[in-house]
Amino acid sequence: MDAKERFYRKFQSEVADIQDHIGRLGAVAIVGGERKDASDSILASLSQLSLEVADAAEFIPAYDQRTYSNTVKSLTDRLNDELARLAPPKPRFQFKKSAKAAASAASAPAKADHRLLRGVPDAKAPADASVVSSLPDSDTKNTKNYNAGIAASSDAIRRPSFSSAKEINIAGHTGLHIILPLSASRATASGSLTDLAGCAVDMSVPTSSEARGGGGAAFQSLMLRNIERSLVVVGHVSGPVHMTKLKNCVLVVASRQVRIHECYDVDIYLDVRSRPIIEDCKNMRFAPLPSTYSDRTDGSANQWDQVDDFKWLRAEPSPNWSVLPEAERLPESVWTDAVRGTGRSTEDVLKAVGI
Repeated sequence: MDAKERFYRKFQSEVADIQDHIGRLGAVAIVGGERKDASDSILASLSQLSLEVADAAEFIPAYDQRTYSNTVKSLTDRLNDELARLAPPKPRFQFKKSAKAAASAASAPAKADHRLLRGVPDAKAPADASVVSSLPDSDTKNTKNYNAGIAASSDAIRRPSFSSAKEINIAGHTGLHIILPLSASRATASGSLTDLAGCAVDMSVPTSSEARGGGGAAFQSLMLRNIERSLVVVGHVSGPVHMTKLKNCVLVVASRQVRIHECYDVDIYLDVRSRPIIEDCKNMRFAPLPSTYSDRTDGSANQWDQVDDFKWLRAEPSPNWSVLPEAERLPESVWTDAVRGTGRSTEDVLKAVGI
């Protein structure tokens, strides 16, 4: 594959990735600045993509470069339109009557002013009237802090139910063994695992065929970021999985698409319907999904070993990834006993998978 073809495939993949993120902005919470962080991340991706188009000028024709640039502009416009659509409505203003005006109004017949009803200031309002805003009611509904519950629990294995959550978010833990129960299948609209160290996390049960048969569903998308020295059994994802800044980890993933950035010394047991993509990674090793976690029925090919390194445009194979030798792959007994077993400490589980 020449450099021009590689760039085309990389560009198409990144465009699809950005479109997916823009389409999911409405599902990201405003509270805590999460939506702003998500939109900032999309803007950063668009900026990076624009720079990559400029850098590719040395090997792509000028016409193609203009086409790529126009696509980036269209994505930027779409993002701006989506942010405008999701922006909260502007508050309407009305005059608050002074004490003198209120007393006068109390002794006079009530008279509606259509301009005030529309939120237009009344030109005849008293000079000392003060302006107050009529703001929409805030959402006071409390949501359970599952991460606080995970941290506070003294159980050897944490089993957060996520039964009252809309999405699964596990963040900021060290040295914990976390297994999601079947009840978490109600919260698989999307998921994220961030800032974990020395953890073993198994999310396979809520997205299994058993859960899907009972009304549950595979994750629509999943994001993993800043994870070190950990085992993550992702489960099933109907959309993309994004992995960023993982080090010394073992992953088990079944998904439609996998994008991997800035990851080092990671073994991935994978079932994926499109070619995996890596960028800025080193010592990545790939193996097929263990049969313990496989329930594929569509007959499509597993492209676990068809990896594209978007930062390696040379003709020779990329040195940044390899196939995990069969002799070094973990046997099924490790997955069924050590990982799914309940009588082992977190360190025992990590040791069993070679971490």
